[in-house]
Amino acid sequence: MPLIAIEEHWISPELTSALNAVPRRDESLAFNEMGDHRRRLEDLGEGRIAAMDAQGIDVSILALTPPGTHPLPSDEARRLSRAANDTAIAAVHQNPTRFRTLSTLPMSAPEHVADELVRAAGQGHVGTMVYGRSGDRFLDDPAYEDFFAAAAELGQPVFLHPQIPSDAVRDASYRGFDTITNLGLATFGWGWHLDAATAALRLILSGTFDRHPELRLVLGHWGEMLLFWLDRADSLARIAGRQRSVADYLRTNFYITASGMLNPALLQYALSVTSVDRLVFSTDYPFQHPTRDEIAAFLGHFASDEDRQKFSSANAAALYGLEL
Repeated sequence: MPLIAIEEHWISPELTSALNAVPRRDESLAFNEMGDHRRRLEDLGEGRIAAMDAQGIDVSILALTPPGTHPLPSDEARRLSRAANDTAIAAVHQNPTRFRTLSTLPMSAPEHVADELVRAAGQGHVGTMVYGRSGDRFLDDPAYEDFFAAAAELGQPVFLHPQIPSDAVRDASYRGFDTITNLGLATFGWGWHLDAATAALRLILSGTFDRHPELRLVLGHWGEMLLFWLDRADSLARIAGRQRSVADYLRTNFYITASGMLNPALLQYALSVTSVDRLVFSTDYPFQHPTRDEIAAFLGHFASDEDRQKFSSANAAALYGLEL
């Protein structure tokens, strides 16, 4: 059966230079330089396809690596978002049977976000990837209302990816150790995922899905902790006056992907909270790089070939409008 991976990262040298020049540089950019990550991230051709072949992946949905263009000043964010979208769609055109792509949006220029989403969708981008905050502006800020309306109308799924917490949050919760432990605690070890879960929860509580019931959001890493705290989070929906429980929004407006965390215990818990129709495969390339054998072993934990196919390809194809 086909295998579609929906969270496969890339970056351009021009964007790397721009992000490194920001006065308060995003420290998580250091992960792009570890090992051979930089080479893999910049490769949108033969090397990436060879890696896909080795893993048994048929189609990769490309997405710019964190932090996207979010930290950039508005004019530069607009220019480099457009450039990134043009580069990514060119890679799709060069390998149309192997690649699709999620757009990059200039979230620091909220008045231009919907327009770039529309432009990118017209190019052939099958969805978009954003982060929970741009500067001090949360994703649930009214400034992004036009963006969510456009995403819902166009049927463009929104992948909400983790990002490093703000300096204020890091000062309060993620410092006090050596430099590398501080960074790990604020990113892959904890902070990234709590930050993304909070952003998703804020969207629910602010009524985003009540106003845009057709909107589809994607969370990585088995739901960024949110799936595991619904007994408590559901009470928030009542307090906030929402129409449904947090769990119900998660089951109807959210898709959940594995992000290369191929742990059968996480799969079984996710299946107890949502349905197999909402689960999607990804590897979080190149930061996670499971082998073909590891992927095959994980797929063996599904109850049936039908469920395996949903997770492997059918759900992604339906979500992103792909023809298999």
